Amino acid sequence: MGIRFILMVNKQGQTRLAQYYEYLTLEERRALEGEIVRKCLARTEQQCSFVEHRNYKIVYRRYASLFFLVGVDNDENELAILEFIHLLVETMDRHFGNVCELDIMFHLDKAHFMLEEMVMNGCIVETSKSNILMPIQLMDKTS
Repeated sequence: MGIRFILMVNKQGQTRLAQYYEYLTLEERRALEGEIVRKCLARTEQQCSFVEHRNYKIVYRRYASLFFLVGVDNDENELAILEFIHLLVETMDRHFGNVCELDIMFHLDKAHFMLEEMVMNGCIVETSKSNILMPIQLMDKTS
């Protein structure tokens, strides 16, 4: 398994979306998120986007007011994960039109659905934006 968790966090450190692909108790999740968010938000723009924490490698990227953090195994390719983050943002941009924090907050179900279309059991299974967005567009048409 490659991806262990995906977090979307604002600049104040508030988690807006969290998706885990391994079992952690609620207390473990809170502690892990707090440690990782503090560590990543404290870094400058000149520092690289890869951080090692516990037994994870954290790959993160900031887009506007949101930080996208992905926890992966230590042997995972960091550049492939950065590309995955960019694909996720481009997919959300295509659907929401320049995605922002409010889009995630008010359409959390759609954001989770996009992630579920892209990642299954910690493995990236879909990279086509059209294929990812097709079921969401169909749901929007019927409602």
